Amino acid sequence: MTLEEERRALDEQRRILEREREAFSRKVEIEDRRLEQQQKLFDMKFKILEEELVKLATEKQHVERQKEFYSRVKDFEYQNSAPRHADSMVVKGELFFTGVGSKQSLRKRYKDLIKIYHPDNLDGDNRTVQEINREYDQLCKVLI
Repeated sequence: MTLEEERRALDEQRRILEREREAFSRKVEIEDRRLEQQQKLFDMKFKILEEELVKLATEKQHVERQKEFYSRVKDFEYQNSAPRHADSMVVKGELFFTGVGSKQSLRKRYKDLIKIYHPDNLDGDNRTVQEINREYDQLCKVLI
């Protein structure tokens, strides 16, 4: 083989190596972009999970407050279940709306209470509904 042929062979090998290096560089860039996208996706999923965990904790607190509230209402009703004067049987409105902090939760509690204490129900009581309505109106003005 002559010197010229060896030079051409070396040049050809250099071009092949250059192409392989460029192809490798492109693969590395593509892989870096893919990893970056995966990291962004992971971060988004993690953020969503954190937000959902906070929501669940908040809902748990809300449920615990509702349990406590209904427990107090039940205790109150039990204590006052003995026949007494009708006015003493009316529960004060403040007890019904304890733990309510937003307009939405106020409306929900109001609807639930009206379903329970409406005079058309067996356990319904007109005076209790009036007390609930009075307290609801006061809280609506406060929570505007």
